[in-house]
Amino acid sequence: MGYVTTSDGVEIFYKDWGSGQPIVFSHGWPLSADDWDTQMLFFLSKGYRVVAADRRGHGRSTQVSDGHDMDHYADDLKAVVDHLDLRDAIHVGHSTGGGEVAHYIARHGEERVARAVLISAVPPLMLQTEANPGGLPKSVFEGLQQQLAANRAGFYREFAANPFYGYNREGAEPSEAVIQNWWRQGMMGGAKAHYDGIVAFSETDFTEDLKKITVPVLVMHGTDDQIVPYADAAPLSVKLVKNGTLKSYEGFPHGMPTTNADTINNDLLEWLQS
Repeated sequence: MGYVTTSDGVEIFYKDWGSGQPIVFSHGWPLSADDWDTQMLFFLSKGYRVVAADRRGHGRSTQVSDGHDMDHYADDLKAVVDHLDLRDAIHVGHSTGGGEVAHYIARHGEERVARAVLISAVPPLMLQTEANPGGLPKSVFEGLQQQLAANRAGFYREFAANPFYGYNREGAEPSEAVIQNWWRQGMMGGAKAHYDGIVAFSETDFTEDLKKITVPVLVMHGTDDQIVPYADAAPLSVKLVKNGTLKSYEGFPHGMPTTNADTINNDLLEWLQS
C-alpha cells in the first residue's frame, strides 16, 4: 500500500497486492478502495495482481476542494497505473467507477488495457435530457446534494440501509455490518468531494467514450438497481462499445458486488478466463 502524487499535487492512496496479470478496481461514490475487499481477496487467490485506489477526496486520498470531475478521476487513475507500471490490465469499475474506467480508456488509450468490466455502472448517461429521455431528472441529484449538505452522516446511513443494497425490498435481510461499513467508508471521505461528485457521476455523458473502446467489455447489472436504473444503463452501454457482453441479474441491487459477491466474482472470473 502507498501513495502516488498527481501532477496537481493530490496524494492518491492505493493498495497493490500480489503478482500476475493486474486487475485494477475503481470504486463507487462515495466509497473507497475498501469496497473491493471481497473481490481483491478472491482474485488474489486466483493468481491475479489486484490494485485499488481511493478516488481524490475519498477514503485516504487528499481531501482537496477541486478536481472532482471525470477528467481528473481518469487522470488520477492514469497516475496510479503509470506509477505501478501496470500493463495488460483488466479495469473493473462499479457505479461511478464504471464511468471512471470508460473515461480513462477513452482519454488515455488502450496501450496498457486488456479488458474492461462495468458493474452497475453509470454510463452512458444518468441525467434525463432530450437525447436521453429515460434518464433521471436533475431534481433527483439536486435532492441528493441537499441531503448531503444538511446531514451527511444521517443521509449516508439511510442510503446504505435502503436503496443501495436493496434492503428496502420485501423479504430482504439487511446486514448491519454491511450498512456500517458503507457508512464508515463514506464518512472517511470529504463532503466537498462527495457533493461535487454527484454532478460528475450524473451529468457526464460517456457515449463518445464508450464508442472509443475496442477491448472486450463485460457489462454486469442487476435489474432491481434503484441507484442506476438498469434500462437506461447496461443495455445501452453494451451497444456502444465495439466488443461488449451483457450479463443481467434478475432482482439484484446496485450493491451486488457485496450482496451477491459469490455470483459476481465467479461470473467475472469465468469471463476473464474465456
